[in-house]
Amino acid sequence: MDVASVLINTTKKFHSKPAIIFRDQPISFLALCDNVFKLANGLLKSGIKKSDKAAIYLPNCPEYVYSYLALFSLGVTVVPLDYMLTEDELASCLSHCQAKLLIAKEKEALSLENLKKRVPGLENIIVLEESKNNFKLFQDVLNSARPLPVEIEINDRDPALIMYTSGTTGSPKGILLNYKHLDGSPKAMEYFVDLTDKDVKISALPLSHSAGLIYIQNCICYGITLVLMERFQPLEFLKNIQKYKVTCFHLVPSMYYAILHLKEFESFDLSSLRWLVVFGAPSDPHSLRRFQQYCPQAHLLNGWGLTETCPPNTVIPLGSKKIESVGKPAPWVEIRIVGEEDNELPQGQVGEIVISGWVVMEGYYQDPKTTSEVIKNGWFHTGDLGRFDQEGFLYIVGRKKDMIKVSGEIVYSFEVE
Repeated sequence: MDVASVLINTTKKFHSKPAIIFRDQPISFLALCDNVFKLANGLLKSGIKKSDKAAIYLPNCPEYVYSYLALFSLGVTVVPLDYMLTEDELASCLSHCQAKLLIAKEKEALSLENLKKRVPGLENIIVLEESKNNFKLFQDVLNSARPLPVEIEINDRDPALIMYTSGTTGSPKGILLNYKHLDGSPKAMEYFVDLTDKDVKISALPLSHSAGLIYIQNCICYGITLVLMERFQPLEFLKNIQKYKVTCFHLVPSMYYAILHLKEFESFDLSSLRWLVVFGAPSDPHSLRRFQQYCPQAHLLNGWGLTETCPPNTVIPLGSKKIESVGKPAPWVEIRIVGEEDNELPQGQVGEIVISGWVVMEGYYQDPKTTSEVIKNGWFHTGDLGRFDQEGFLYIVGRKKDMIKVSGEIVYSFEVE
């Protein structure tokens, strides 16, 4: 994806329209575009260049969006880091990815001065607020340059992202994605749902996660308005849906469980909602149906995908009632169910879900051993267990680590239960 060109073209169409609403303050597409290119040029003046590693350690805020888009415009490899990481975890990730720049918001539990000393090669730290350590101020870098489009030649295979995930197997791994991979999620949203520039989406998911990045991509690709929350608060989430007439969003199961437990839930007007997608963890169909009772006009969609494969890779088709499934695969991916010897299993049989296609990551950064263990002959082994039904709908039933051998036969812990 040529992020700079996409942003410029969308701004030409929707220049005065709100691109982001944060803390009730609208930011137009024109203001977004200006801030992105001012920051990009300011970073160039600071010595940042194509293929450098630049980390972002911020809570959800407009500056996070500016940073993402400015760095992508420069062809930089962006490393978004969870704002809940400790100093030790942060130092480990920054050292591993060889970050040259860190854009951060200071907090009491962490010393950026110590961090700079601990991470070899970390040349620049830019902070959101005044710092006693004389780090560069974000606004000063942004205001040091004019909002001129940057012209950097970026190729599809250039490294775009290193996203750290602990997954379910312990130590964090750096998922390396290229600039072509940035097309994955917008292309999926175009295929699976009828997203248009009339839509208003709300996000309380961390922008450091792939699910949060999807919202930014939707904003610049389709001209939607994004209502951005710093963090998920169920009551505020519902208030914002009602106030801004939100039409769609995606969320993880723990979020809608929290909403369902609010005693005020039934009092909110959710009639503006057209659809919502649930993914990120197995969903309880009963809870999903209960949620839909309060917004019967909306399509409730289940989906599946991993950061390693530019999610979503499957989503229930609009109008489908098969809420227990996670839908059908996108046409540009191939998904199979395989057994212990990587043999493809027949329809209805449970096995590991493997996926191939251009959406599969380049690999785990600086970890060829783990990469070779999960990508075999072009197929990414997800560790998820699933099955296909007769109509081609995929069902997630557990994790491969839940497999148990009993008398030489493979059984699953959920079957034993």
